[in-house]
Amino acid sequence: MESTEDVLAGVGPRLRRLRQERNVTLAALAEVTGISVSTLSRLESGKRRPSLELLLPLAQAHQVPLDELVGAPNVGDPRIRPRPQRMNDMIVLPLTRRPGGVQAFKMIIPERSPDTEPRVHEGYEWLYVLNGRLRLHLAGRDLVLEPGEAAEFDTRLPHWFGGAGGAVEVLSLFGPQGERLHLRARPRQP
Repeated sequence: MESTEDVLAGVGPRLRRLRQERNVTLAALAEVTGISVSTLSRLESGKRRPSLELLLPLAQAHQVPLDELVGAPNVGDPRIRPRPQRMNDMIVLPLTRRPGGVQAFKMIIPERSPDTEPRVHEGYEWLYVLNGRLRLHLAGRDLVLEPGEAAEFDTRLPHWFGGAGGAVEVLSLFGPQGERLHLRARPRQP
């Protein structure tokens, strides 16, 4: 069994790896967590002892369980118990727990007016409509996806989405740039 000192010594490298896998700068992480860049740097290098006060906002910013930051052993229960999170006007349930790589989410998106500015950011997204209709504005195109339809796109393209005619339930897989997801679909019947 690892000593407390060994467990604490492993936190810094885990924090650095998690941040780098997500291509997040120290400055961007500092802005989200309210923790200074110098404190974050000292945590990652092992020059600052991690505390619950520092680890909680980091776990929240990276959307990982606190256990993952401290390297707690698995307890043997593989079930994911997603906690709904409100992000602006959406309800988001994270379905994956591992840092980096492709992340899965179930999103409930209300009907929205397309008057908001399209977003751009690094990454690649795959959306699958479970219930309702999804209105997707992508690089100047306006699409409506029905249940069972999917879309994938580079998130560096200007995009916006919302429910069309009511709320919509969507599965979203989001990955770093270049990690594309593929779905084989039957052609539509005329």
